[in-house]
Amino acid sequence: MKKILLLLVAASLFWAGPVFSSDTIRIGLMCPLTGSWASEGQDMRRIVELLADEINEQGGILGKTVEVVVADDGGDPRTAATAAQRLVQRDVVGVIGTYGSSITEASQNIYAATGTLQIANGSTSVRLSEKGLPYFFRTCPRDDEQGRVAVETMLADGHDKIAILHDSTTYARGLADEARALIDASAAEVVFFDALTPGEQDYTTILTQIRGNNPDVVFFTGYYPEAGMLLRQKLEMGLDTPFIGGDANNNPDLVKIAGARAGAGFRFLSPPVPGDLPSPEAKAFLDAYNEAYGQAPGSIWAVLAGDGFRVLAKAIEETGSTDTDTIADYLKNGLSEFPGLTGTIDFDDKGDRIGDVYRVYEVDDEGRFVLQM
Repeated sequence: MKKILLLLVAASLFWAGPVFSSDTIRIGLMCPLTGSWASEGQDMRRIVELLADEINEQGGILGKTVEVVVADDGGDPRTAATAAQRLVQRDVVGVIGTYGSSITEASQNIYAATGTLQIANGSTSVRLSEKGLPYFFRTCPRDDEQGRVAVETMLADGHDKIAILHDSTTYARGLADEARALIDASAAEVVFFDALTPGEQDYTTILTQIRGNNPDVVFFTGYYPEAGMLLRQKLEMGLDTPFIGGDANNNPDLVKIAGARAGAGFRFLSPPVPGDLPSPEAKAFLDAYNEAYGQAPGSIWAVLAGDGFRVLAKAIEETGSTDTDTIADYLKNGLSEFPGLTGTIDFDDKGDRIGDVYRVYEVDDEGRFVLQM
């Protein structure tokens, strides 16, 4: 029944798709402009629109003006499906986004059924690229690599009693499972494994349960709004067990929610934050962003959306085509060592980015994210 519904959606969108000017290339952006991840979505929109403006000032792509068509997924799978349908109805060449793995997963089949290219920027769940979908790509790394770095970091610190806390989303549960499997294969032990409910305001009950299991460290695989609440409340209840987080904690709002005192000492895994990006392309872009908006991007995930836009623009320019199969083939077989904002970009046959490396960051006493390794 699910396959039949997708085919019906694809057929209806094909016949109902509006005609648009041949002088315009439309590129979709699906991002969370509302909801608890709105700061990520707002930065994504700013970056992609800034890059599109730069391209248009230089004559566009293939002599055509680039139009960014934005759809708000609200950080919710149900809203994401509606957003995806709206984008494909606008006859976009491809879609950049989105941030959360469960949100991306809710849109994947819609894009696949309508032959629409999708380049995710913050969706790291392993299973997203294991489905054999030919038009799915991502500029972010995968959770299996993140899980390896997380476990190696905790073991190197001498922790052998580890608590794992997730939030049951596609991303968080997937990363939690990756870490648990690696810990089970080591000399360490998982003494607690459970989920919280995102969006709640009181996590003292689950923090009390964690304390009762006496772990050496807690690995939280969920997102920054809940991480901020956990850090604030564990300080209030006197729980001094260190926390380390996954890459979804890389957002300055983490410290705003937790407070500088509660956030200090918290570590998380992530690709390099914007200020640590070394390439000339990144430095030039960050200067342009600062000039346009008076501040730096909040996190790396929005910059990765910019990289998705740039590789899509490169593929259209190099192939002279907006055909989905032609672009997908180029990204997998023609693109080589593209100088992205976040480093060199190549894709494998699954659409995964090749060669990206996780770092470990620590929040200092002033709430800054400081590179550790």
